[in-house]
Amino acid sequence: MQSVGTLYFFCGKMGAGKSTYSGTLAQEKNAVLLSEDEWLTALYPNQINSFDDYLMFSRRMKPLVHDHVQRILKAGTNVVLDFPANTQTQRKWFVELANLISASHELIFLDRSDARCLRQIAQRRLAIPERQAFDTEEMFNHVSAYFEAPSEEENLNIHTICDGDT
Repeated sequence: MQSVGTLYFFCGKMGAGKSTYSGTLAQEKNAVLLSEDEWLTALYPNQINSFDDYLMFSRRMKPLVHDHVQRILKAGTNVVLDFPANTQTQRKWFVELANLISASHELIFLDRSDARCLRQIAQRRLAIPERQAFDTEEMFNHVSAYFEAPSEEENLNIHTICDGDT
């Protein structure tokens, strides 16, 4: 009987380094990396101009992502999802995705300070000029208002990385 892959997903405030770390983890785990930013850009070019737009288009693609990820996991391949798991509701979706096919999961929680996140956002604005309108301190504060750190009650397999960790 073929084994099922492991699902890796991320929790961390905007600018915590989720996308950067997801690429490294995908290489380490020999996993398929799927990026929400890449999918949204490809599926909805020039259509995401606000946080509400992002929420709407992100919801639209969830059923496709769900089925696609399950097929990859069932084939025995690990999957790293560079999609936010920053609320209990989002994390529940990831866990159910894995549990429905008896796949294991791991939540990587990048527990970074606001100051570090804001520094990294500023660096990203310079490196990726097309993100300048979205990568602002105001957007960071807006998005952070929804952030919920993971708790033990959620029964997650959590790997926490703090500010001093790499």
